[in-house]
Amino acid sequence: MAEVIILPDHAAVAREAADLWLALAARAVAERGSFNVALSGGSTPRPLFELLASEPYATSAPWEHTYVFWADERRVPPGDPASNYGMAAHLLLSHVPVPRTQVYRMDGEGLANSASRAYTTQLERHFSLGRGDWPRFDLILLGMGEDGHTASIFPGTRAVSDQSNRVLVYEVPKLRAERMTLTLPVINHARHILFLVVGEAKAGVLRDVLLGDYRPSTYPAQAVKLVDGSLVWLVDEAAAARLPRE
Repeated sequence: MAEVIILPDHAAVAREAADLWLALAARAVAERGSFNVALSGGSTPRPLFELLASEPYATSAPWEHTYVFWADERRVPPGDPASNYGMAAHLLLSHVPVPRTQVYRMDGEGLANSASRAYTTQLERHFSLGRGDWPRFDLILLGMGEDGHTASIFPGTRAVSDQSNRVLVYEVPKLRAERMTLTLPVINHARHILFLVVGEAKAGVLRDVLLGDYRPSTYPAQAVKLVDGSLVWLVDEAAAARLPRE
């Protein structure tokens, strides 16, 4: 069952996410010796990345035991302003002591087939996956677009129904551009997922995703249903404006 936490504003969402990151990282390292996290892009996680790069998080989190992956990526080079990796590297990873060998960026500039195979191989090796196994991330950070997409799983695309691949590169018709994404089975096998949703422009779709009929082809974010884990929505007052209150 998903938990929805309504916070005053974007800054409060970032603080709550940073505190949860710290707690989940400490628990993962204590129980399993490492913390495996997958990041998303867009504007919503920017304040979170900046916060994690500052005190007390920069020196309190177990960065030396942290392994960083991405939930999705734009098909651009890492130096492009639209690169999800580039944003995280600039705002967070260049300021904390995560070993470079523990940062696994998605190849945004290579050929589609080779990029998806390469990232799939990285997941297989890191998580020691056998045939039919799914990686188990300790935390996946997700956002949600105004159309209900999450990661790079867009409405009405084959990414919504893909149940066999671990990583998918495909062209999103509405964007006329390729995206690379972890598939829903990978996302749904995570131990913890944090959805970060802010802004009044997302109020209507957030209500429909959380309270409307189940239509994952229309609202892919509805298809995030964990096999065995915790799903938390951190939303600001503006995004929560059309949710019922007790």
